Amino acid sequence: MYQKIHNIRHTLEARRILRNNPTLQEDKLWQCLRDSQTGYKFRRQHGFGPYIVDFYCPQKKLIIEIDGSQHNDNSQIKADNERTLFFKRFGYEVIRFWNAEVDADTEAVVEKIKLQLNLKVEFPSPGQGEGRTQSGGVR
Repeated sequence: MYQKIHNIRHTLEARRILRNNPTLQEDKLWQCLRDSQTGYKFRRQHGFGPYIVDFYCPQKKLIIEIDGSQHNDNSQIKADNERTLFFKRFGYEVIRFWNAEVDADTEAVVEKIKLQLNLKVEFPSPGQGEGRTQSGGVR
């Protein structure tokens, strides 16, 4: 049985709020990732199961998280590790950057992302490879 894990309805409003109110670091990085500037399409504030990730590249199954200082707390570190394990169970890779890294050298962060993108095998976007063929029939 298929279980929907992407952009489930109960995260819709939270995703909308986060997209409309990004942190300075999220906005700064989004300006470098949007419009396939890395050669790959990214989505921002993407729902994934019960979580909302900062950035998501479906083609490479890559999740990027930008963390503030609150992520340095022991309980938050534990929660982040559990969250990462959840994503890995579905075959996704997670890379994390501190806000300070994005502030200090956004270009270096983007280069690390590009390096990770080039290491990962490509996957079809959700929904590709299924459904109707060009002739209108179902595969």
